[in-house]
Amino acid sequence: MKLVVVSAGLSVPSSTRLLGDRLAAVAAPAATAPEPAPAGVRVVELRDLAVEIAHTFTNGFPAPALADAFAEVADADGLIVVTPVFSASYSGLFKSFFDALSATDEDALTGKPVLIAATGGSARHSLVLEHALRPLFAYLKAVVVPTGVYAASEDWGAQGLDARIERAATELAALMAGLSGPSRQSKGRTPPPKRDSFEEVTPFAERLAALSVPGPSPAP
Repeated sequence: MKLVVVSAGLSVPSSTRLLGDRLAAVAAPAATAPEPAPAGVRVVELRDLAVEIAHTFTNGFPAPALADAFAEVADADGLIVVTPVFSASYSGLFKSFFDALSATDEDALTGKPVLIAATGGSARHSLVLEHALRPLFAYLKAVVVPTGVYAASEDWGAQGLDARIERAATELAALMAGLSGPSRQSKGRTPPPKRDSFEEVTPFAERLAALSVPGPSPAP
């Protein structure tokens, strides 16, 4: 099982990358529990791909390094996506990466579990998760984890951030385990036959008759 972190942090070191790493550190072991080996983690640093991303829009095809990043994302069993907040939304680099990815493969994120996260200088930008990131990945047909994680500058080292990381990463791990194929408990069992949803259709006339109001009784 493979977990990919997409980080749009620009600085080195980066609080955006740090948040992605902390989320992955919880999600990777939980996704494969009770097996001892955690999920493999790959990190895609968009800072290193900025030029290739820009050229994709003018050339019409990704350079080898960017194509490799697209392949990592498409092959992942789960994604952690983290962006800094610019102008009350995700960064342009972050959005451009996923625009280029969907232009190359519009189904790359279909059905894929995605944990959304963001960093910013103020807690006032925390709604960026709901008004920007969640609609974006819902549009890309991903399965977005219910809990997102926003970390403002004052959150680092304060109470509450660890609990949010634990909750969101555990939800991602559960989705990864649930969508990666048959559960461990059901391996080796014969799956029940699928029922055709049209096998037990009630005729429309019968439904209509059940709703009709009986008329007045005939006169004696």
